[in-house]
Amino acid sequence: MSTVIGLINYGIAGNIHSIKKAIEKAGGSVKIINEASELESVTKIVIPGVGSFKDAMQELQNSGLLEALKIAAATKPTLGICLGMQLLSSLGFEYGKTKGLGLINAEVKPMLVDAKIPHMGFNTIEIIKQNALLRGLEKEEFYFMHSYEVVNFHDILSTTEYAGHLFVSAIQKENIYGVQFHPEKSRMAGINLFKNFINL
Repeated sequence: MSTVIGLINYGIAGNIHSIKKAIEKAGGSVKIINEASELESVTKIVIPGVGSFKDAMQELQNSGLLEALKIAAATKPTLGICLGMQLLSSLGFEYGKTKGLGLINAEVKPMLVDAKIPHMGFNTIEIIKQNALLRGLEKEEFYFMHSYEVVNFHDILSTTEYAGHLFVSAIQKENIYGVQFHPEKSRMAGINLFKNFINL
């Protein structure tokens, strides 16, 4: 079966078309997923995200994608991008407490730094665990835009420093991956990350 990447479209994502273009540039075939039944026909999943944790979880629920996505992501290689990575967590604290997808044991909390929030612009990642997703990207810069961070102590692939604060910038738990940055806004480094994901 050839690789088809299912890009989850749940209303709030916002950046879905630029992600689709970047994956296609990396050589991937993309199917935009609007309803649960379409998840069966894809081999990998990308969860995009721009906006708030609470709204995103509500949109997934409203679109009927929530339970099907949890089931599909348990077996298929899955990549969460920015808010999409945060949604993988068990709990988010944006506008009150909201249950996440619960695919990784983590919480999403506000970034507490003595600097401008959101953390925005290009920044480097430090790979702390060798992995297939970030292979060859050790010295690269990626584009970030976020006010919240994933607090996780087990599944960390890379960290990034902002104003003296170290936060988790990539995670992996078995077939589930997440990146806090936006590969689709990260020029060639982002394309190469999508190539790695396609080749997983």
